[in-house]
Amino acid sequence: MAKNFSQPKHLQRSDISKSRDSIKVDFNALISFSFKYFVTVQEKFEPYARDSVYFAILIERLVELSRLHVQQFYSDRSKSLRSHPIDWADTTESSFGIPGEEQIVDIPYQFALSANEYGRVHGFIIGTVFYIRWLDPEHNLYA
Repeated sequence: MAKNFSQPKHLQRSDISKSRDSIKVDFNALISFSFKYFVTVQEKFEPYARDSVYFAILIERLVELSRLHVQQFYSDRSKSLRSHPIDWADTTESSFGIPGEEQIVDIPYQFALSANEYGRVHGFIIGTVFYIRWLDPEHNLYA
């Protein structure tokens, strides 16, 4: 009788990963934003020292982007959107530092708030939701 072997625990997919994969993405749906994984205690991405103008620009940008379809967010490489995947090899970090990140994050992403003056927003997308992890007004991810 053959023995029934299971995958080692570290190679088994988590319930989070299975749930994420079961999400059917409607690329015609509008993108939305979540601060569920947002972190403010990492010194490099500390947003508290910013003035009110920075936060007004941030909110305006989120409103503007929330009018885009998911497909537009993924495919538009114009200078106005400045949205693209993050390659950790080109940065000062190796990951977002989220527990179980390999089960949650497929592709880290970023977008610009404006043409270089206000930095970037870093996070990742699950379905139609962009989860904001860091605000990076000083471009410290690439410093």
